[in-house]
Amino acid sequence: MIRYEVVAEVPPEARDSFARFQTERHIPDVLASGCFLSAAFEEEADGRFRASYVAADAEALERYLREHAPALRADFAAHAPAGVRLSRGTWTTVRRWDAGPLSR
Repeated sequence: MIRYEVVAEVPPEARDSFARFQTERHIPDVLASGCFLSAAFEEEADGRFRASYVAADAEALERYLREHAPALRADFAAHAPAGVRLSRGTWTTVRRWDAGPLSR
């Protein structure tokens, strides 16, 4: 699996509107591309946000980047609050562990 992450540094005065835009519009639009299996949206205490998208394989991510990302990035630029700084990264799962039932 491939995880595509976008980290946003958001000024304090824009955090509420940024979170609303991400959860109500942008992330649902990214998932509607059909290129990802799931998404998560997280907030760090210092006002950084992370959107993580899981693709089944590199081909699905490349299809998203080629066919959907340009329009979605333009929409983001037109509607997201001012002052948001983004960084992007792609992570490939090397190995995964799942915890068994918790014991007491």
